[in-house]
Amino acid sequence: MLREGAKCTAVARELGIPYGTVTHWAHLNRTRHGERPASVHPPQARQEALTMLRGGAKNAEVARHLGIPYGTIGYWLHVDRAKRGESPGRGGAMCPRCDGRTLDAPAYAYLLGLYLGDGHIIHYTKHHAPSLMITCCDDWPGLIEACEAAMHAVLPDNATCRVRRPGCTNVKVYSKHLFCLFPQHGPGKKHDRRIVLETWQQEIVDEHPWDFIRGLIHSDGCRVTNWTERVVGGVRKRYEYPRYFFANVSYDIRQLYTDALDLVGVEWKSCNNSRSVQNISVARRASVALMDAHVGPKH
Repeated sequence: MLREGAKCTAVARELGIPYGTVTHWAHLNRTRHGERPASVHPPQARQEALTMLRGGAKNAEVARHLGIPYGTIGYWLHVDRAKRGESPGRGGAMCPRCDGRTLDAPAYAYLLGLYLGDGHIIHYTKHHAPSLMITCCDDWPGLIEACEAAMHAVLPDNATCRVRRPGCTNVKVYSKHLFCLFPQHGPGKKHDRRIVLETWQQEIVDEHPWDFIRGLIHSDGCRVTNWTERVVGGVRKRYEYPRYFFANVSYDIRQLYTDALDLVGVEWKSCNNSRSVQNISVARRASVALMDAHVGPKH
């Protein structure tokens, strides 16, 4: 029947044999006789399938009606949609900066603080998108959870992952829009280049300063208990008091931190412990109480 010019679909219906089997036999026959295999499906079949699909028919329904494999129908539909610019498949993740998607401002302020302290963005040549990685100490599992939760809130359409390293865990998220959300990214180390917030970032930090401060403390800060000795009534006594420290080599990042402290009314002072690193100390009782209420120790 095939040699006499019958179509594969007609042969399959007539003999009750799967369409794929008939086309396979036709292909073998042409190969044995040195013939160049012709197109398996005639243009009329493809056009009829597309007409049905555009009319709302399901892929499986069209495949059964025409006796054409389901995968072929799906491919034809994919190509047809692409030609018409309908973007088949799952759409890309929305970006607050490029697409106007609502941004979780408190979560972003916290994540920005983590990024400026212990984060970096990298784009490997073999990866389709860059990744943001925040390095968190394993001693603070609550910090790891908070970091991942902030990533989910800021980039809800992107999956996160954790990479275990000796003594720490890298929390990562991949997105093509990381450079939009973190324009401070650039070549080299942060303390070797200027770190300046854009206007829209500064507005978020001004609106949510405690979230920003908490991110910086959770990355490059700590809450410790200091002690000192005083002679009272001829007796030497030991006094203990809580204190917050923040240390970062970058002058710009330290300035962003102290500006945020000024905004919320926290008193601070600089402690020069070395030539390269400068600690910002918060030790006044009222200021420590504010920090405890809004930041607290790592956990």
